Amino acid sequence: MRIAVIGSGNVGGTLGKGWASKGHSVTWGVRDPGDRKVQHLVKETQGKARAASVPEAAKSAEIVVLTVPYEAVQDAIRSAGDLEGKVLLDCTNPLSPDLSGLTVGHTTSAAEQVAALAPHARVVKIFNTTGSGNMANPLYSAGPLTMLYCGDDAAAKKSAAGLAADLGFDPVDAGGLAVARLLEPFALLWINLALKQGLGPDFGFRLVRRGSA
Repeated sequence: MRIAVIGSGNVGGTLGKGWASKGHSVTWGVRDPGDRKVQHLVKETQGKARAASVPEAAKSAEIVVLTVPYEAVQDAIRSAGDLEGKVLLDCTNPLSPDLSGLTVGHTTSAAEQVAALAPHARVVKIFNTTGSGNMANPLYSAGPLTMLYCGDDAAAKKSAAGLAADLGFDPVDAGGLAVARLLEPFALLWINLALKQGLGPDFGFRLVRRGSA
């Protein structure tokens, strides 16, 4: 698949490298494609990925992945240009500056706000409930970590689930896009356990079914 990853931080960098290693065509959409850190990311893929401006990356992509901070989402979507018909993966969380809560919730979610900003895109909430270390390697001794996702477009969700499985996750459909109102607080739980309860980043959640390993 042709994937544009908007943002090159911990999450965007990790996802992009992971998908490039699986044979996907990955372009990081960034403000400055020549930035030294961005070019280091490209070099790590051994030529399997590249960097471009946000509009250039998004234009040729089948799937656009938002990994910028939530406060930068509006600018990122505006810069991306026409997203009609594209699968738009929202990996953001509307975190307060001190990580103690969410700035959006209860009656809406970041994902629903993204859908409002890009009304002709097919939005899926995914890759927001764990840290970038687990995105690099979601395999634990008990099995792969669960990647919950939600959205209103069945075909878009199938594509998102496939990309999660490519990275080694066990993807689980949580329902329609409004379920992001649950997934975003769930992300806050992971952050609280990792940063405030001392667990660190090397843990994750796995959905188990009765009778399964």
